[in-house]
Amino acid sequence: MPLRTSDFDYDLPAKLIAQEPVSERGESRLLVVSSEFRVPSSASDASELGTRNSELFQDLRFPDLVSLIPAGDLLVLNTTRVRHARFLGRRPSGAPAEVLLIHPGQEGRWIAIGKPGSALRPGKRVEIGPDAFIETVAVLEEGYREVRFVGLTAEEAMRQAGRLPLPPYISRDPTETDESRYQTVYAEREGSVAAPTAGLHFTPRILAELERKGVQLAWLDLEVGPGTFKPVEVEDPAKHPMHPERFELPAETAARIAELRARGGKLWAVGTTVVRALESAVAADGVVVPGRYQTSLLITPGYTFRAVDRLVTNFHLPRSTLLMLVCAFGGHGRIMAAYRHAVAAKYRFYSYGDAMVVL
Repeated sequence: MPLRTSDFDYDLPAKLIAQEPVSERGESRLLVVSSEFRVPSSASDASELGTRNSELFQDLRFPDLVSLIPAGDLLVLNTTRVRHARFLGRRPSGAPAEVLLIHPGQEGRWIAIGKPGSALRPGKRVEIGPDAFIETVAVLEEGYREVRFVGLTAEEAMRQAGRLPLPPYISRDPTETDESRYQTVYAEREGSVAAPTAGLHFTPRILAELERKGVQLAWLDLEVGPGTFKPVEVEDPAKHPMHPERFELPAETAARIAELRARGGKLWAVGTTVVRALESAVAADGVVVPGRYQTSLLITPGYTFRAVDRLVTNFHLPRSTLLMLVCAFGGHGRIMAAYRHAVAAKYRFYSYGDAMVVL
């Protein structure tokens, strides 16, 4: 029977949702999930998971990832940088309003979302500073707005009044620490409203150790959108509307992947963003084609992966498309069992949480 959205649910104590990054970047825990894991065949087996079968997972530290990746394999990372795209402003009445920029539109305008919806009707303005406003031009599908800036440019507004858009499950305002820790050390061009969180664990030292070992590094740029946090509200995942995300896959990265395939090496994706980009750019013959793309790819169990061989990822929200993707990659029973193990072992979850590698 096809899996339903409820099949991707799990119990997570609120205290395991990481509100802060670990004290030192790169010192998170790492759960290793191997393809040799035996999925429990009965309810009694499943109930004993975490005691009798605890040896089926490896509890390591993130720097141990270097020892897991063989020389000659290729690690692909997403270099996107998070914009200061969140604005907390005021309506003419003085009541608060919020605007989140998604990406540039046409003629200097931007595509955005915000709340309350009544504050973002065409012609309405949200004040974000002295004589500075965000004005709604049009209402688009699925709650998106086309907006323009009045009194200053979008770039000036983000520098002066924009906030780092921390995920909705982090219940605090951003701090100076977040300015560096909610960006990867290799982030380049601004374009996202959320970090590619699997990459937050990497340090310059870990990257250097990988290269010294002979592991190759390659890059792409996928603009993470707000859809990454959108819960699946229908029982049939196929009916969930996927918000499109733009990405660029450089010719150099495609060439490295072709060389990797020629010598029989494995491709390691750092994060679900890299998986979605590579699987959206692979042709019918298995060749990854460089270029600029827009993807709305929904990956659920039953999907055949043609580009990615190994996955480094964080722990994702219940009933989310990201968890569905990881289950498609590692097997539904195996991944859900790994999540139960992670909860029992008190791993830290979500954006500032710990990592998992699926072999």
